[in-house]
Amino acid sequence: QVQLVESGGGLVQAGGSLRLSCAASGSIRSINAMAWHRQAPGKQRELVASIGSGGTTNYADSVKDRFSISRDSAKNTVYLQMNSLKAEDTAVYYCYAVVTQSSMWSSNRYWGQGTQVTVSS
Repeated sequence: QVQLVESGGGLVQAGGSLRLSCAASGSIRSINAMAWHRQAPGKQRELVASIGSGGTTNYADSVKDRFSISRDSAKNTVYLQMNSLKAEDTAVYYCYAVVTQSSMWSSNRYWGQGTQVTVSS
């Protein structure tokens, strides 16, 4: 019932920036947490950044000084500002959210379809 739609991916030169967006829609009571994961070809999916309901953030060591996750609670949207991009950042980026739906007491986990980020060297 809840959908996550990512946008903002594309082709960027190394050193450039991109801003990814993920909008959650559907019958949403609250969003407990949102996160960005990424998966490069032939590699396992990894957590890039997360943000909790209270605004606490967590980053992978490889992106901590370059990426920034933020959210707009009113719009049920999470952003990932990616600066100083490297070729190693090339991957499909997936939005992830823990959502409590309207009229429910438990939370469910949702994944977006992913958006491709390609960084040229």
